[in-house]
Amino acid sequence: HINIGQYISSNVPSLKEFCEPSTKLQEGKSALKALCTVMLLLQRYEFKANHEDWVNTVKPKLGLEVSTRVLQAVNFTDDNIKSLYIVRTEWRAALKNLLKDTGILVLPTMAGHPLKRNSKQRLSSEFEDKMYAFVSIAALSGCCQATVPLGNHNDHPISISFVAAHGSDKFLLRAILDMYSAIQEQIVLASKLALPPVIDRDVDTSELLKEKGNNSFKRKQWSKAIEFYSGAIKLNDTNATYYCNRAAAYLELGRYAFNTIPFEHNCLKSALSSSCILNLMQFQAS
Repeated sequence: HINIGQYISSNVPSLKEFCEPSTKLQEGKSALKALCTVMLLLQRYEFKANHEDWVNTVKPKLGLEVSTRVLQAVNFTDDNIKSLYIVRTEWRAALKNLLKDTGILVLPTMAGHPLKRNSKQRLSSEFEDKMYAFVSIAALSGCCQATVPLGNHNDHPISISFVAAHGSDKFLLRAILDMYSAIQEQIVLASKLALPPVIDRDVDTSELLKEKGNNSFKRKQWSKAIEFYSGAIKLNDTNATYYCNRAAAYLELGRYAFNTIPFEHNCLKSALSSSCILNLMQFQAS
């Protein structure tokens, strides 16, 4: 069980030149954002190297968002390209050391709920930053990643992602095929779980602490929100919402804590329990 942001910060020294100034508490979030920045810069460089002549010759008609990204890539300057590749090499080695040959990193595909299907809303810049941070973990390192859909929750598509070491594509696919039926079983169980009724004073108090945590969350007082949610959990450790809300606050601080698990069927089935699936399906402050 690791804090992935702090792991990146400690094991990818070349990333420091891309990090924004941050407190110790925000270090993990800053490292993830920097990793995302390096990934996007490398994508622009490689797009320019492979497609600049085609873009300038054909002058394709593209949508506003796509054309903006293409323009950013074509105008990219490669003054710092060597540093970008050094970061990629260090991150790949760090993940290889973490996962070994049979480790699998399990993480949410998205940092929160994506837009509802057929929504006309646009993704916020804050959501995009979080989305790219998750994507960069595998994309920058070249590690293989597979995503398994879990269905829908409140009309939001939900999924879980699995990451294995660079070059372990066949191993990861075999692992997912082997545990897919177990995941489906847990999804069915998670969909049947209900929150416990309020039956005593401790539960009343825990709900009050949750509300205080929600108020702190809305004010972006992440650490204070975590304290309130943790207090609620101490009084009532069966309420999945408290864990989900605290996880959302941890995400805002960049304190991601993911499990790396050896590939053993029983171990995976335990790690992907119905309560774990429920947490993913309710991964949003209530």
